[in-house]
Amino acid sequence: MKARVFSGVQPTGNLHIGNYLGALKSWTKVQYDYECIFGIVDLHAVTLYQNPEDLKAKIAEVAALFIACGIDPRHSTVMVQSSVAAHTELGWMLTCVTPVGWLERMTQYKAKSEAQETVGAGILQYPVLMAADILLYQAALVPVGDDQTQHLELTRDIAQRFNSLYGETFVMPATRTPAVGARVMGLDEPDKKMSKSATGTGHAIGMLDPPDVARRKIMRATTDSNPAVDFETMGPGVANLLAIFQAFGDWDDDRIKGHFSGMRYGDLKKQVAEMVLESLAPIQQRYREITADPAYLRQLLASGADRVRPIADSTVRLVKERMGLHQ
Repeated sequence: MKARVFSGVQPTGNLHIGNYLGALKSWTKVQYDYECIFGIVDLHAVTLYQNPEDLKAKIAEVAALFIACGIDPRHSTVMVQSSVAAHTELGWMLTCVTPVGWLERMTQYKAKSEAQETVGAGILQYPVLMAADILLYQAALVPVGDDQTQHLELTRDIAQRFNSLYGETFVMPATRTPAVGARVMGLDEPDKKMSKSATGTGHAIGMLDPPDVARRKIMRATTDSNPAVDFETMGPGVANLLAIFQAFGDWDDDRIKGHFSGMRYGDLKKQVAEMVLESLAPIQQRYREITADPAYLRQLLASGADRVRPIADSTVRLVKERMGLHQ
């Protein structure tokens, strides 16, 4: 029996190349070696207000991009989190064994609570729901970008605490991050991770950006005061452009250094743009084909939920039995 994998993406903002290189691309590589479940985690999205019609549209967009990026629905399950009620049911039971202090230490909670006057309870609690997403399917491996490693550590802590209180119940999930591309930085602010929520027009390259828009963003990307690529003194902006090229092209370090050392920044940006556009073109074409048939997407997501629901329900029954709850 193959080990199980779970990972997910929120249907908010616009999926960008950081999401692709940090998560989706690695998903396509593991999907034939594991039993894979890839979720559109819409319950996480509503920790902040979402326009309902926009959210519905984004769920369909993300599902189509999953398939366009290479997720094979014959081998992998694509599902929407809120379609499987066991996510929230297990989330509550795990909340009851999770100390508040663990949640208050989470980096994203601290950042959001400092930036807002009031913070919804969902912002504090959503890492427990994320743990439930993973533990619900007894996932052995979670392929993520490196910004999610703290959440995976919390998931393991929660699983270990539950197992120590109620007996061995959950598989302890391992994390896998890409060797290259695990953290793609903003083109305009290369000291900050590329984000779906950033407002700057030159910050991120969207997976659905038209070629002229993506090229313009790359040509305007922040570099440094050097005239050309110097691997000893280059700033974070140049390093980010090289990492993007390397992650898309699957080049090793020696080939990258041999090819780009001493190259002027204008030429570097042109080559990065060509690599990105060449990689995005077939994904965007496949996306257009998928979205031309909305019934296909609806059927895909319904069958995905049906496929995983027995696994999820089995875990909830086991947890209830362990905790002494009525069922």
